[in-house]
Amino acid sequence: MFRKKFIISAVSLSLAASALTGCGSGSSSKSGVPGSGDGLKIVCTIFPEYDWVKEILGSHADSADVTYLLDSGTDLHSYQPTADDILQISTCDIFVYVGGESEKWVDDALNEAVNKDMKVISLMDVLGDSAKEEELKEGMQGEEEEEEEEEEEEETEYDEHVWLSLNNAKLFCNEIESALEAADPDNSADYRSELESYISELDSLDSSFRSLFESSSAKTLVFGDRFPFRYFTDDYGLDYYAAFVGCSAETEASFETIAFLADKIDELGCDTVFTLENSDKSIAETIISTSGRNADIAELNSLQSVSKDDIDSGASYLSLMQKNYDVLKKVLD
Repeated sequence: MFRKKFIISAVSLSLAASALTGCGSGSSSKSGVPGSGDGLKIVCTIFPEYDWVKEILGSHADSADVTYLLDSGTDLHSYQPTADDILQISTCDIFVYVGGESEKWVDDALNEAVNKDMKVISLMDVLGDSAKEEELKEGMQGEEEEEEEEEEEEETEYDEHVWLSLNNAKLFCNEIESALEAADPDNSADYRSELESYISELDSLDSSFRSLFESSSAKTLVFGDRFPFRYFTDDYGLDYYAAFVGCSAETEASFETIAFLADKIDELGCDTVFTLENSDKSIAETIISTSGRNADIAELNSLQSVSKDDIDSGASYLSLMQKNYDVLKKVLD
């Protein structure tokens, strides 16, 4: 799997914090909700968390400082925090992160937190026993583990892409609302109201997806790409085949993987091969040409690389998941 070893020393953190505190205005270069600076300070690692927080804050977002660390569009799996990122986490009121293999650096950051009353939400911890082990499915290309990793005792790897399940999103939003209430009890009623309204929207989209898949004869998706949608497909009883697991660092598929997926779309009679956002589509194109089928390529958004420009253009968790629905509806109808 795609492992990133990033160790933050206490000395480095202390020096970074003191240096950053001693100069500059203290304003964030990351995407944030403009505020007075006197309200809640919230830091989120990925876009869905950031958007959920804003939705539940409602009108109180105007007085909060909400930071989205990956706003440059960097993928979760390749992100490395800067000294400024670590400082923002260290001093915030609420910190929301995924909690998977790609965010091992968080443990060190939290150990150095200045605000010992910080409320921390790990999405993986919220799921608990419902978190799914990463699955190397038939036909997928595995990765060669580094030599030293082979010598270590094998650990269970969990699928990090928990945000792509609308059912999971409801759990996470409830957890965020609880943290907001605890940090700002005076506005508890407002947060509860915003949560109720937002859950209704999530329920509506979930119902649309469920109806779409129940009425479709196609129950299997084929990806010429990484596959981060396992939580999503499990929600709706779908099967899948893909070139790589969701956290894979591979960019080129083997002949065996291409041949397997080409045979699979022939066997299933698939007219569409899916890719993720930012894909060059070369693997999907090769699968289709190898199969000899007249198939199309369709793109689904994994919400892993949403940038500040996307946010400024109106991107939200619901709007991007709605676009996924629209793509799937066009393909499956």
